[in-house]
Formats: sequence, C-alpha cells, structure tokens
Amino acid sequence: MAYELQLKNSQERVKIRSPWAAALLPIVTLGIYHLVWWYRINREMRDYGRAKGYDLGQNPTNSLLALFPGGLIIVPALISYWRGTKRVQGAARVGGTEPPNGWIALILFFVISLGLWGYLQVSLNDLWRSEAEPLPGGEPPPEPPDKMPPRHEPEQSPQTEQQQPNS
Repeated sequence: MAYELQLKNSQERVKIRSPWAAALLPIVTLGIYHLVWWYRINREMRDYGRAKGYDLGQNPTNSLLALFPGGLIIVPALISYWRGTKRVQGAARVGGTEPPNGWIALILFFVISLGLWGYLQVSLNDLWRSEAEPLPGGEPPPEPPDKMPPRHEPEQSPQTEQQQPNS
C-alpha cells in the first residue's frame, strides 16, 4: 500500500511505497509497473531537489525514455539506472538519511535487478518519512519497525539461601 505525503515547505507530493511492490509488481505487469515506478521516483526526486535547492534531475521523462525504448540498445538504460541510483544517494544525503550503498546497488543490479528496485525504494521511504508530512486530513504511514533488536531484560536472580555456619 502506498501512502501519499507532502514535502515540508512545498506543495509537492511523494509516496511511501512497498519495496516488495517495486520489486515484484514488474513481473506481474510484464514490466509496465517498473516504467511507471521509475518515472514517478525520478519526478519525486526532481521535485524534492527543487524544494531544497539542489539538482536531483531535471526531466523524469528522459529517464523513462532511456529505459523504454532506449533499453532496446542497452546503454541508455544502464546510464539511467546509474544516474538514478546516484540521484537517490544525493537525495538521501540532502535529507540527512543513510544513502544506499553504491556497491550493494551494483551487485544487486547485476545479480538480481528486482532487489535493486526494492533497495532504492527502501532508501526513498526513509527519506520521505523524515522530509514529508501526511496530507491534510490524511492518515500518516505506519512507523517502520524498530531497527534495534529488542532489549534484553535482566533476569531475576534466585534468592540466595542464607548460609548457616558450620559447627
């Protein structure tokens, strides 16, 4: 499920999307969802960059066209993925969140591209949670699970029996 939010001090909107949807819906929709997702995240980063005064992309349509039909000759799609990952990293740095690791992104791209798409979406979700607010009258997205492991409660030690002196 996607939650629509509004960037702080801006009228631009962003969405918190399920990373599973970003990774698996392209399979079900024969790639159509991936094209829509790629356009939308590039548009959101452009709008976020403009709101913050940074260049995080100018034309999301070009990013989309690099995938299709540009992907038919392979090189434009590779460049679009490379630049898109760099934009996600830049957006995370602008927002003060942990940027995705470029090496992990590269390995995911070559081993299982579906993982890269989910990985990028997780990074964007963290950014949007910190940089956007719920729409007026809208419900806030659920909080992500705590990244820290549960605390270990100290065990109650059994009461020590009083030792009686030996006679």
